[in-house]
Amino acid sequence: MSADQQNRGDGKPVLQVKDLVTSFQVGTNRAVAVNGVTFDVYEGETLGIVGESGSGKSVTSLSILRLVPDPPGHIDGGQILFEGQDLLQLSYAQMRKVRGAKIAMIFQEPMSSLNPVMKIGAQVAETLQVHSKLSKSEARERAVEVLDAVGIPDARARLDHYPHQFSGGMRQRVMIAMALIAKPKILIADEPTTALDVTIQAQILELMKGLQDDRPETAIILITHDLAVVAETCDRVLVMYGGKVQEVAPIEQLFEDPRHPYTQGLLGSIPDPKHKGEPLPTIPGNVPHILELPVGACRFHSRCPIAEERCRTTEPALTSVGHEHSVRCHLVADGIDTFARMREHAAAPRTEEVR
Repeated sequence: MSADQQNRGDGKPVLQVKDLVTSFQVGTNRAVAVNGVTFDVYEGETLGIVGESGSGKSVTSLSILRLVPDPPGHIDGGQILFEGQDLLQLSYAQMRKVRGAKIAMIFQEPMSSLNPVMKIGAQVAETLQVHSKLSKSEARERAVEVLDAVGIPDARARLDHYPHQFSGGMRQRVMIAMALIAKPKILIADEPTTALDVTIQAQILELMKGLQDDRPETAIILITHDLAVVAETCDRVLVMYGGKVQEVAPIEQLFEDPRHPYTQGLLGSIPDPKHKGEPLPTIPGNVPHILELPVGACRFHSRCPIAEERCRTTEPALTSVGHEHSVRCHLVADGIDTFARMREHAAAPRTEEVR
């Protein structure tokens, strides 16, 4: 098994992303937001993609459905294989047959994703009318069913309401209904619980898990920065930073044995009731500007407390460290216990800043 192809038993992936590169024109410069990202998604699994804002999570998901605005964005290379086809080779008309019907997406902010001047019923039913031979009345009846399934009370009456007449949690449920109505094989959820209170978050996550109970073959790609959400819902996790995959592992393994210093930093920032009153550990520094990402070096080296000189001069490869567990780190590749090294660094007096 290669480090870049994370196989799950004898199962075949429903989606394969290979060496994906997506960039944006920023003034006179070209900024690479996603750089050589490779991963597989398997039937029935929930794959989490995590990382800070600016790590390339959302651009990766938009690239899969070729929704990156061009210009200024452009998919420069790679392959996105779905049902034996490279989606990057399809025409615009062919991609329209994939979006919604076979691969659907729940966007990050429902209020800006829903059309404010169209009634909810028309927006939910539109996908079926485009991708099936159902009549307008049949699509409307199906819209009632799916809105009821996602927990919209009095669904039939609410078909004739507008987005502003729904709460944030209800709008998110409408977005899920729109994504599910055509029974896609892959559901991409981009920060589906952003700006929702914890009670509504729990309901949305429970709803997403229920989808796979009803249709076990459905795969979900969950993009989030919330590791508590990941722990609750995902089977495997990709950790992204600087437009690259830094670590990938099954959920239990990632939480019990994180190897990359960045992953350890993310997990360390989760509040722990055992340490009530103590300040949360933080990752030093900030995510570099997209035009200032290091080239030919570890993307994380400027913020890594245990970075060595080689981290600043040579980019590490994604290396397998166990079954389905791969890490992009020189120290991990050499068998060094990065967790112990991080503890030693935290205990030692600070003599110089990480450059």
